[in-house]
Amino acid sequence: MERIYSYRMTTTSGGNLSILDDEGSIWITPARIDKGGLRREDIMEIRSDGEIVGPHKPSSEFPFHRMIYEARPDLRAIIHAHPVALVAFSICGRTPETRIFPKARVVCGEVGFAPYALPGSEALGLSIASEFAKGFNCVMLENHGVVVGGATFREAFMRFETLEFAAKTIVKASALGKVRHAGESDFAAEKRLGNPLQPFSPGKACSAEQELRRELAGFVRRGYRQRLLISTEGSFSARVSGDAFLITPRGCDRALLTPEELVLVGGGKAEAGKTPSFATRLHAAIYARHPQVKAIVNATPVNATAYAVAEEALDTRTIPESYVFLREVARLPLSILSEDPAAVASRLRPDFPVTLIENDGAMVLGTSLLDAFDRLEVLETTAEALINSRNLGPVKVMGEEVIKELCEAFHLPPA
Repeated sequence: MERIYSYRMTTTSGGNLSILDDEGSIWITPARIDKGGLRREDIMEIRSDGEIVGPHKPSSEFPFHRMIYEARPDLRAIIHAHPVALVAFSICGRTPETRIFPKARVVCGEVGFAPYALPGSEALGLSIASEFAKGFNCVMLENHGVVVGGATFREAFMRFETLEFAAKTIVKASALGKVRHAGESDFAAEKRLGNPLQPFSPGKACSAEQELRRELAGFVRRGYRQRLLISTEGSFSARVSGDAFLITPRGCDRALLTPEELVLVGGGKAEAGKTPSFATRLHAAIYARHPQVKAIVNATPVNATAYAVAEEALDTRTIPESYVFLREVARLPLSILSEDPAAVASRLRPDFPVTLIENDGAMVLGTSLLDAFDRLEVLETTAEALINSRNLGPVKVMGEEVIKELCEAFHLPPA
């Protein structure tokens, strides 16, 4: 709840979470207790015989939690909250289309819809539980919010956060025009990139590698705090030397990543006992093709990603910093990920370090981790400013003479 509240995905009084334990007790957040200051001892236990244990009243929404567990014995954790983008869909009577990203479709599946009923009522419980009984793991509540379930709390949270991210992206992209959805061939592209590498045992890391591990893990966690990626999305890597590099592991929680979890890759092999990111082969090809690249980031900042799912191009001729740091942002179809990684790497230019991958997110190349992260932040602020400006009037982009002056002053190569 602290994590959900701190990222403004619920309010002080809104939302409730529960866990079903092995003894049949449901542990649930209390009614009318500040979500921003919730303590472990505040959580209420409702035992299988109906006995209530704890210092408060359990959430008034307990009935639908109980009914969902009865309808879906495979679920052991439930999240109900009011994140702003999903509430926008809720009050419009719509469900977000998770085919906007392959990852969202895999994590969330299709989304159900429960008609309105009085909060806390048996009717609401029946309405929601009937949708979960159909096999949905995420259910929109008409004029109310969303309910998400999982076999573990981590799985439920990943679905919840991913669904809210998809909804935010759709809202932002809709302001830019038509929203593009991923096709069936796009769903297989990531899997083709993710064929396992042969394992190797690298031995004890030298001090330089240990420091790079700390730096890389720190930037990943910082990117999560800055909302430049979510817990289920984003691959960061940094070159150690030659063809050796560190990369984020597959399936990790980006908010909690530790240096020890990072995977060392080199010579077409991966550190034994770990599973590197699906993007590993592509990162390896980029490092081999472009020696000046020392860091690569695949991330999903919501405003930049909105451009990746809309048809409108992201114009960086807004302020000098945007053009100097980003240059002209390239755009590639998601289907390119099914091609040979070396062929993809040949289409990237380090002097034009930012590329949007349609229905995926942003890829940023850097001469260092700081350089790549800085460009990622500039990309997101530029995209957000452009989207916000649509309510103010036409954007007055910098003209050719200004661009020429910037290129000469900062020694930028021509487009």
